[in-house]
Amino acid sequence: GREMPLDDGAIARFRQNWHQRFDVDVRRCPVYQDVSQGLAPAGVEYYLPLFFEALATLFDYLPGNELVVCDAGLEAAMAEFREHVQQRYENLRHDIERPILEPDALFLRPEDVFQAFGSRARIIIDGRQHVQTLRSHTLPDLSLHHRAHNPVEALERFLLEQDLPVLFCAESAGRREVLLECLHGAGIGTRDCADFATFVQERPDAGVCIAPIEDGLWLDQLAIITETQLFGHRPEIKRGRQARQVDPDLVFRNLTEMREGAPVVHIDHGVGRYLGLQTLDIDGVHSEFLTIEYADGAKLYVPVSSLHLISRYSGSDEGHAPLHRLGSDQWEKAKRRAAEKVHDVAAELLNIYARREAQPGTCFQRPEQDYARFAAQFPFEVTQDQHDAIESVIADLCSNRAMDRLICGDVGFGKTEVAMRAAFITVQNNRQVALLVPTTLLAQQHYDSFRDRFADWPVQIEVVSRLRSDAELKAVRERLAAGKVDILIGTHKLLAKDFRFGDLGLVIIDEEHRFGVRQKERLRSLRAEVAVLTLTATPIPRTLNMAMGGIRDFSLIATPPAKRLSVKTFVRERRRDLIREALSRELSRGGQVFYVHNEVRTIEQCAAEVQELVPEARIGIGHGQMPKRRLEQVMSDFYHRRLNVLVCTTIIETGIDIPNANTIIMDRADKFGLAQLHQLRGRVGRSSRQAYAYLLTPHAKAMTTDARKRLEAIEAAGELGVGFSLATHDLEIRGAGELLGDDQSGQIESVGFSLYMDMLERAVKAIREGKAPDLDQPLELNQEVNLRVPALIPDDYLPDVHTRLIMYKRIASAADADELSELRVEMVDRFGSLPPPLQNLFQVTRLRLRAGELGISRIDFGAKGGTLEFRQDTRVDPIALVRLVQAEPNSYRLEGGSKLRMSRTLETPEQRFDAVKTLLARLQGDAEQDTAGSRRGKGGNAKSIAASG
Repeated sequence: GREMPLDDGAIARFRQNWHQRFDVDVRRCPVYQDVSQGLAPAGVEYYLPLFFEALATLFDYLPGNELVVCDAGLEAAMAEFREHVQQRYENLRHDIERPILEPDALFLRPEDVFQAFGSRARIIIDGRQHVQTLRSHTLPDLSLHHRAHNPVEALERFLLEQDLPVLFCAESAGRREVLLECLHGAGIGTRDCADFATFVQERPDAGVCIAPIEDGLWLDQLAIITETQLFGHRPEIKRGRQARQVDPDLVFRNLTEMREGAPVVHIDHGVGRYLGLQTLDIDGVHSEFLTIEYADGAKLYVPVSSLHLISRYSGSDEGHAPLHRLGSDQWEKAKRRAAEKVHDVAAELLNIYARREAQPGTCFQRPEQDYARFAAQFPFEVTQDQHDAIESVIADLCSNRAMDRLICGDVGFGKTEVAMRAAFITVQNNRQVALLVPTTLLAQQHYDSFRDRFADWPVQIEVVSRLRSDAELKAVRERLAAGKVDILIGTHKLLAKDFRFGDLGLVIIDEEHRFGVRQKERLRSLRAEVAVLTLTATPIPRTLNMAMGGIRDFSLIATPPAKRLSVKTFVRERRRDLIREALSRELSRGGQVFYVHNEVRTIEQCAAEVQELVPEARIGIGHGQMPKRRLEQVMSDFYHRRLNVLVCTTIIETGIDIPNANTIIMDRADKFGLAQLHQLRGRVGRSSRQAYAYLLTPHAKAMTTDARKRLEAIEAAGELGVGFSLATHDLEIRGAGELLGDDQSGQIESVGFSLYMDMLERAVKAIREGKAPDLDQPLELNQEVNLRVPALIPDDYLPDVHTRLIMYKRIASAADADELSELRVEMVDRFGSLPPPLQNLFQVTRLRLRAGELGISRIDFGAKGGTLEFRQDTRVDPIALVRLVQAEPNSYRLEGGSKLRMSRTLETPEQRFDAVKTLLARLQGDAEQDTAGSRRGKGGNAKSIAASG
């Protein structure tokens, strides 16, 4: 839909009015040319008066008896806008390509608006006037945290002394449940109120309602207390996918991309194939299990509360993933081989850590005032991920250790701003910056961006590329050696030996996957203590592996800019009618198109075919073998919209930023790598408009298996911020690669990336503590809890199997009780109040976490009691267990050297949960009390229980 018609009559009127208004050569005016072809270019609404004899205003459509509500600052805002419009007109009135209409032809003047208000009734809202407030008191400190003895003591005292109604306010429905549970647990009776009106009507002594306010209020008749005052901070509400933070570790450990038949790793049984979720009836209790098939058709049913033992297999092609046999020693042998390799890698890793720690760093100083001014000039809002990356980089620059940080973020997510702030601090410390980029176009774009960003600062910036003449390059070399160039941006040309830096402090490498190891080492050799900052959207497997292994510091920017839409991606067999439709659709909405044809030999023929398909298109050709001035002119014409279709090679893969280009067509997409496909797709969708990417292929039989997998991965990864996820697909397709060697397979493939990294972390931790890594010891997360109660997510509560699996995995993988509470809040907010089986699942998981803290491997309870089994390294003191048995011999007894049995009638689920919670609380209390005693030689382990008895 458009604000103007594009029929023959309207186009004729537009052309006639154009010639009356402007005296320019229409052959150089893209807007005139597009409208003449029946196209609506971006910004055509600024020529609206040319399509009509007269224009109406909003007030012409109003009935005349409406109420006008306006802000008191409206007049000043309109005057400011009018001044901006007038200034823009003065700057652009002589533009021969896009002439501009005078403001009065388009906009109402402020006096016209107020005249149009006429006799209509008006209310003016003036937020600047102070209103008289109710008399209130200051609430005391009621925080439930950081109190040594009774955390609710201050709150109880306040409620008792004031004797007035109190309303507790929660941020959401999920937070309300948590707050009710917390208050009831503290013995403070509260009523669940739907809203403030319900509270006023029912007048309970204390109520809880949903009201997202930060500060409470204490009046003579009422006290309002918020979560912020109780918990010390305003809870962050996660509303599903939009607010989800991406944890790099979870990319490998999650099951969110699982499909039936995909390989998975069970930590105790090895690699099998996922067959889906299945509900089974065991001992009269409905439970849901994840089904895994192993060799010879053997099946393993894993309860959903134990999904923390399962990880997605990453490390090689799924077709080459092993399939282990249940009950055999095949898996144990694979783990043993991987453990031996892990020990060597861990030792070498620590050697690298030690060398990095010993290597002198830059140790810059952050100029606080100047940096604050520079940061304030950034025209966009910094996302949380961006802020974290910036702070990490600054901390590295200001430390005594040489920086080697990888910033991973999708195209357009703000990596360049991170680099600019690092460059600013480096320059302010009188050191030089080198920015290495893979292409001439990207070098030029970074040069323009850096000059704009540093325009108000005395910083000398130069660019080195094939577009510069030999004389210009010689001058740059001389100024660089003399220290008169602060920031040098360039392609691999700046790696030449005749480019000598006066005092290099920071090297920034953009799109590191386009450079070889030798080129990067050449930069590092320029100065031993140089700081290195690497920017990439899709890290290569080796780099990703090193980042996950801790050899390189790593920051992930996964939050998209505001209003950014994901690019709709289509993988299609090449057809002329499809190409014509894609081109026509984009041109008809005034946009521009990239047509990528990566063969210079036939690119002219391809452009002629495109021109035949869409005769109205203005087509240009761009590739790396063109004369540099001609290429520069073509790119300039496309940037300034004199061309609307660019037939080009992958020369546009990095760097070209044209917000009006929102369709890309890639010919023979099967020949591109995954990182290339992602980078090329990132050339479109850089504004708030919907963008499209068409990946054209030959017949499926003409493509290789790896090519089909790459295309499936890029099409499936259509969301924003998927560059890191695509890198993990690349890792699976190409192999993980050894962390420190040249082998592309190695032990990672035998056990999967996730388990390999777990083993490596444990080995590094043990060596750091001066211990020999015991990789035969089971992982601490292997605790089993069975209370014979239904503990699952009912399918009528969450029907989608895929989403249910994701939530199961997130619940089972929760690291602590706080994370579990956040998940519970999120589920209530997203899906509604928790049904009893799901409440049981949360309670079982909480008990499993507590069991892990105490070193309990198994909790098994039923209607007549149950047992606890202790690990070798349990924190529970054997003497405390003996005392417990002696105090209550009818209820407790010890069996063997590591099992405690409770005999008690526990018919209902509530009784079982209460009994286990009470028992764990007693054991935990004894463990904490006996910690000091164990230091004096009093404690032991589960093996000594019988001896102590």
